[in-house]
Amino acid sequence: MSETHIITIDRHIIEHERKHPGARGAFSNILTDVALAAKVISRKVNMAGLMDILGATGGENVQGESVQKLDVFAQEVIYRAMDHTGDLCCMVSEEWDDIIPIPDKFPAGDYVLVFDPLDGSSNIDVNVSIGTVFAILRKVSNEERGSLMDCLQPGRKQLAAGYVVYGSSTMLVYTTGNGVHGFTLDPSIGEFILSHPDIRIPDPPSRIYSVNEAYEPKWSPGVQKFIDHLKRGDGDSGSGGFSSRYIGSLVSDFHRTLLRGGIFMYPGDRSNPEGKLRLLYEASPLAMLAEQAGGRATDGRRDILDIEPESLHQRTPLLIGSADLVTQAQEFLAEGAGEG
Repeated sequence: MSETHIITIDRHIIEHERKHPGARGAFSNILTDVALAAKVISRKVNMAGLMDILGATGGENVQGESVQKLDVFAQEVIYRAMDHTGDLCCMVSEEWDDIIPIPDKFPAGDYVLVFDPLDGSSNIDVNVSIGTVFAILRKVSNEERGSLMDCLQPGRKQLAAGYVVYGSSTMLVYTTGNGVHGFTLDPSIGEFILSHPDIRIPDPPSRIYSVNEAYEPKWSPGVQKFIDHLKRGDGDSGSGGFSSRYIGSLVSDFHRTLLRGGIFMYPGDRSNPEGKLRLLYEASPLAMLAEQAGGRATDGRRDILDIEPESLHQRTPLLIGSADLVTQAQEFLAEGAGEG
């Protein structure tokens, strides 16, 4: 009989902590608490059609976007899972205007959690996969309960990053800078089980590009020419053009790109020259995952992880996926920069 090893996410985190003799457990605790929050959100997402949590609340978030009931629920779950542990000095969220303080009645720690509690929430009512994105930073200021300085750190300073996709199954994917690992939630035992160890973006990648082509008239000439190049294919090698796959839920589109390769793009355009995705809560965490899996992420000029954030809700263009394709896209954008 062949030996089978079942590795839960808790066991995986603990085994990696043992590789660092000086570790005090706080960092591991944060990852474990994020996984717990993901289980709670997953259960509610899976029950959404049977409960009164679908649709908008009638309010708007700091981004000016309609707030969905599940957005509010996910925000509260993550906050309540993390506010009392003594591991965080503060948190910041896409759904929150300013820094989220740790209540004075609880101890503060040495880390910052940044997160998008429920990405793709506009797809909730039509049962399309949605997700949670997160990253962990180390406190760098002398403020006991954190400051803006602690939150506005470039992606290179992230200690960990990950996402949870709530789809046909719930999957948590994360990195601590030593590879990317994916865990699938087994609802029968309530545990995330290691299902995708050491994820690498395939090489060669699938010939898939992902972008909202409804915005094509507003794109720069460089973006237009790159997408046209992908559609036409490589005439020299005789290979056909790329196929288009666009879900409209960032976590889902990135998840496919991570596992199959290709490129996902949300470029700037004439209406939104700085892009629409958030640097802290979306682009930087996914960029860390992409690089750890052998890919790249850029805003068209710079690596996403090298961008110094200037504000909590700063937006950025994003080109992410297989390294060669992202580099090629950046070259097209540079060539088209001088055109009208």
